[in-house]
Amino acid sequence: MARPEQVLVLEPQHELKFRGPFTDVVTATLKLTNPTERNVCFKVKTTAPRRYCVRPNSGIIDAGSSINVSVMLQPFDYDPNEKSKHKFMVQSMLAPYDMTDMEGVWKEAKPEELMDSKLRCTFEMPLENDKTHESESNKTVSSSTSSVKTEHSALPKSASASLDDGEVKKIMEECKRLQMEVQRLREENKQIREDDGLRKRKVTSMATPHSAMATSVVRDEGLSTRVLAFCVLFFVIGVIIGKLVL
Repeated sequence: MARPEQVLVLEPQHELKFRGPFTDVVTATLKLTNPTERNVCFKVKTTAPRRYCVRPNSGIIDAGSSINVSVMLQPFDYDPNEKSKHKFMVQSMLAPYDMTDMEGVWKEAKPEELMDSKLRCTFEMPLENDKTHESESNKTVSSSTSSVKTEHSALPKSASASLDDGEVKKIMEECKRLQMEVQRLREENKQIREDDGLRKRKVTSMATPHSAMATSVVRDEGLSTRVLAFCVLFFVIGVIIGKLVL
């Protein structure tokens, strides 16, 4: 009995391309889409498991959704004369409604329930023109990035739209510190005004007794002058009366 047709939609459909250089990990992305109304279990297998790392290599794709599978080729010595014989297979099956153990479902699956799609792998090295173009592009991007950084450094922080969380946090802390400093200066100013008022009140209170004493002295001096004047007047009157009697 023939196997059912694959229900998943693969992008790309037939070929995974890995573009060098291969001195570092090279990643290709495989998109799996489930257009059905059922959940679908899937597995990704390869003929060279030691050369690739696949994440995720199995799982469940919900109805009407999709998932991206990262296929990471490990570093190796590339030989342009050697053709790649590596292949991948995407195996799938409709998930049972009462599924609880995915591994158990795969073990108990019947051959007529399984669907699969195969993809081949190709390796490509960038051409010299491509390398030159990429180098120039990298230089352009680098110069653009440096100019953008210069512009941002010339702008005030409040006008910059590319601040990350760390810079925003530093700005907030600085604002908080400045607010605390302003509050501290206000309190010091208030204390200085209070001390100055207290000092003025003390000076006023100290000056008041002296003024009272001065007023009392003036009054006493005025009183003494009046008494003396009366005494002189009475003396003159007494002398006149004495002469008249005589």
